[in-house]
Amino acid sequence: MILSLLWGHTSGETDETKREVSNFLRDANGKRPVYGGTKKFQEDPYWRDYILFYEYFHGDKGAGLGASHQTGWTGIIARSLDLFARLQPADALQTGKADLVARMTRQQVAG
Repeated sequence: MILSLLWGHTSGETDETKREVSNFLRDANGKRPVYGGTKKFQEDPYWRDYILFYEYFHGDKGAGLGASHQTGWTGIIARSLDLFARLQPADALQTGKADLVARMTRQQVAG
């Protein structure tokens, strides 16, 4: 489901896409909804930039609930966010996979 939400992000943002992605982004107060009221993850300079991906999310507030999987799921989500921010649907249809991967890798290395 998350991949379909992210794909929608590139071809026209939907309200659902914005809501899902915004869970991980800092709001106007510098807080990430995914961390709810957990001060350590919201304020500690050594922890606040580690993005955890939780098993479930609070439907209204976006706070992460259940188990967190920092290494596996976060890596997939981070890679997917980057991928779908750079990839346009037309590119996926018109360019070979190897060429797309090479181009995106060059972009990532270059910053």
